[in-house]
Amino acid sequence: MKRLTKAEALDLIKNADLKELGRMASARKKELHPDGITTFVIDRNINYTNICWVDCKFCAFYRHEKDADAYVLTFDEIDAKIDELLEIGGTQILFQGGVHPKLKIEWYEDLVEHIHQKYPTITIHGFSSIELDFIAKVSRITIQEVLARLKAKGLASIPGAGAEILSDEVRDIIAPKKIDSEVWVDVHRQAHKLGIMSTATMMYGTVESDEDIINHLDMVRNLQDETAGFRAFIMWSFQGKNTELLRLIPDMEKPSSNRYLRLLAVARLYLDNVPNIQSSWVTQGPYIGQMALRFGANDLGSTMMEENVVSSAGAAYHMAKDEMVHLIKDIGETAAVRNTAYETLEIFA
Repeated sequence: MKRLTKAEALDLIKNADLKELGRMASARKKELHPDGITTFVIDRNINYTNICWVDCKFCAFYRHEKDADAYVLTFDEIDAKIDELLEIGGTQILFQGGVHPKLKIEWYEDLVEHIHQKYPTITIHGFSSIELDFIAKVSRITIQEVLARLKAKGLASIPGAGAEILSDEVRDIIAPKKIDSEVWVDVHRQAHKLGIMSTATMMYGTVESDEDIINHLDMVRNLQDETAGFRAFIMWSFQGKNTELLRLIPDMEKPSSNRYLRLLAVARLYLDNVPNIQSSWVTQGPYIGQMALRFGANDLGSTMMEENVVSSAGAAYHMAKDEMVHLIKDIGETAAVRNTAYETLEIFA
């Protein structure tokens, strides 16, 4: 199959018929996943701290250290959350926090080791590139050492959070203290070199252009060509409630469902080397989440036992395992629970 160029992908975003885009993305999905299985993972987001010095304008979750509702979870509090996850058959924790100004590598090593030893069946999918980059800075070690030390303690993979849009012009507006695009890419490159797989993400719907979106996809595709370390791509729309960015730009238009499906389909077509595309039902709702399966997505993501970041900004959708199975079967596909590595654990006939 001939690879899409940036110009061709841009033309699809701007001009393609939506139904035709859906057909194209579905055909590509079928080539990659001919068995018709749509997967999801049973996991829990654990936000170990909401203390963060980065002050992203699109975020409503972060607090400063002296705020009354600032917190760092104790190991006992984290254990209680994992115990609840195990009760529903969970296999993964998505572990992220704010970028804490004082926590150093030893704290993270103790945390990862504690979880890995106490809960050996739980996969730790944790720490965004900006968290890892800052751990290196505050600990005065290299990013390679941070990754190697955390892997040695039990870190299995890292999420793609913090990518937003991989355009420094956009980042300078929405998150001026955040790492540059190339640093985000390089953290994932270094992780992949150490055998730590990851996911790639994109948050659209702020001040980016269509060209910025294509450049973002191109950076992901180029690194995947180099390392083959991305297991999946996940994108979602900006959730503006309670955020400084919406106060600064109050007339910012909320992205439509049409826009989401259009971008998702183009991502499936452009990212020809990324095996899995997740549907973001958390921000789009269950029925557009289901529709995404007709626009190239082959995974419904997580049952999301707990989610604190986008919910702080107004996204409030929840879905249980049975509902996920129903949505998948409803469009004639086979539902399956997977693990972090996208290995099938259980098929629902």
